[in-house]
Amino acid sequence: MTIHDAAATAALLPYPALADAIARVLGLAALDQARAPERTHMALPGGGTLLLMPAHGPELAIAKLITVHGENPGRNLPAIQGEVVIMDAFTGRRLGVLDGATVTARRTAALSLLAARTLAPNPSGPLLVIGAGAQARAHVEAFAEGLGIEEVAIFSRTAASAERLAAHARALGLRAMAVADAAEVMDACPLVVTATTSTCPVLPPRLRSDAFLAAVGAFTPAMCELPPKLVQSAAALYCDTLDAARTEAGDYLQAGVDWNAVTPLSLALGRPRPSRGPIVFKSVGHALFDLAAGMLAAGGMAGGERGL
Repeated sequence: MTIHDAAATAALLPYPALADAIARVLGLAALDQARAPERTHMALPGGGTLLLMPAHGPELAIAKLITVHGENPGRNLPAIQGEVVIMDAFTGRRLGVLDGATVTARRTAALSLLAARTLAPNPSGPLLVIGAGAQARAHVEAFAEGLGIEEVAIFSRTAASAERLAAHARALGLRAMAVADAAEVMDACPLVVTATTSTCPVLPPRLRSDAFLAAVGAFTPAMCELPPKLVQSAAALYCDTLDAARTEAGDYLQAGVDWNAVTPLSLALGRPRPSRGPIVFKSVGHALFDLAAGMLAAGGMAGGERGL
């Protein structure tokens, strides 16, 4: 059994292929051929969170163990740490271990890419990213690789962090700039990603009429990146999985949404792209997306024999 570090894990999970893998797993789940229970949360001393997320498909099973410590960057430690174990569903034989933080970043960004490909009225960009951590970086990479965006603006509460991510984006060939105020560029950006763990809104309450917003940072009821007025004024609301969003999506819970008006992404796949916005897509994460990563990675590890 091979233990893959962050670089090896990333090499097994290219964003466009991972987006396709997620779409496949959502289809399998609709047929009850892929399953995942609600993830287990455990509060840790000092404010951290321990997450356990198992899932299985027709041939493979995975288990992800993740810890989230939001204050770790100030300690020169990663905020997210963990592992994903891939195993044969019939025998339990361990096939490999992936770096959990890399899987989390890449499958979340690939999910947003899939949502943007499916739902964004104007997917060409420019892109505005709120946040400058691992998730923000992954979304810049995924949208550049999967949508072909050419321009990105980055806002972070720490200007130096925003500039570092802008420099990375420029190294990818994008026109990129760090901005001091997100409101200054909102009207120019039909693609918006919020990737923070904020407990208060990080955006103004208004988006342009053809905007697509992927809110991916908040994953508890107490977290909230979006102003309630922004959520309430959206032309359509989507989520990654409805059951998880109902209990964890603080952005929607604090806005008091009518859950009958929230559509899971699986029901939008294959349908015509919305012609107008704003469109809000809320993601809280789910083990099914880690399963998609595990299935794609297993195919790469075994020369395609066990992949999608």
